Amino acid sequence: MSVDIADLAAPNAPASREEHTAVLRVGERVRAADGVVTLTLVDPAGGELPRWTPGAHIDLIIPEIDLVRQYSLCGNPDDRYAWRVAVLREPNGRGGSRHVHQEIGAGTDVLVRGPRNHFPLEPAARYLFVAGGIGITPILPMIAAAEADGRDWQLLYGGRTRESMAFLDELKPYGDRVTIHPQDEAGLLPLATVLDPPREDCLVYCCGPEPLVAAVENGCAGWPADSLRTERFRARPVPPEEADRATAFEVVCGRSDLTLTVAPHESILDVADRAGVPTFAACREGICGTCETGVVEGTVEHRDSVLTDRQKASGDTMMICVSRACGTRLVLDL
Repeated sequence: MSVDIADLAAPNAPASREEHTAVLRVGERVRAADGVVTLTLVDPAGGELPRWTPGAHIDLIIPEIDLVRQYSLCGNPDDRYAWRVAVLREPNGRGGSRHVHQEIGAGTDVLVRGPRNHFPLEPAARYLFVAGGIGITPILPMIAAAEADGRDWQLLYGGRTRESMAFLDELKPYGDRVTIHPQDEAGLLPLATVLDPPREDCLVYCCGPEPLVAAVENGCAGWPADSLRTERFRARPVPPEEADRATAFEVVCGRSDLTLTVAPHESILDVADRAGVPTFAACREGICGTCETGVVEGTVEHRDSVLTDRQKASGDTMMICVSRACGTRLVLDL
């Protein structure tokens, strides 16, 4: 199938935002595990692709069903001619993964945007990686990078069954630094064993379903501040007390010379879109980082699952799809 990028409307992607958007071709599709396929994406003309670093993801734009989905790059960052993503089929999802599994095969052209990285591998003496299911995808290139740098690292990788866990063959050469923990064979991941005692010189990276991420967050409560990095599949639930205290506030759009009122039930993103202010968004749930916007003035009530505690405390940026004002007024770089 041939696709002309000019014929495709990328949802929520205004022309004012400069980010790599291109039609790539699926060079190879491989079954990686039960319900998981990998797609290797290449430039149809054989050109180089933009550089990326471990933890980065791309948007897969699916105009046919008006969806944008984010998939972590899980190949080799040094390979400038191919990107690899892995897609888990989710029967109860909104149709993105089903479309990939049913409609996208070798030779299919797809529209992608990115890469961007809100889950970067930061320097540390040691790393503890915790992955659940398809959450192994951003962790895989991190492990390769830590290994290449001669860092001390450990991976705890869980899944429903061994057959559902992707990339087991690629992890075999790492030996006993990798613990494979299928739930049907061994029960829940032994987080208490690996998270206790806390360590001063270690960063913890976790990606997986919400119960796993929440459990790791609880397990790292006694660790040094900013030791944990997480990436979620879905938005962190908003506590009822946060939702109940939402009030209206004003947003001054510094670049657009507009002042907007955001009601308690609305997001800044929705109000800005309605007013014709150029925005850029994909998930609209606070997990992809696409709508990150600079804060010029004001205090933010952060509700996203992207920024670290340190980044939230700095108050320099916010995710306008979910986060709000602490007070009555924000001035944003919009």
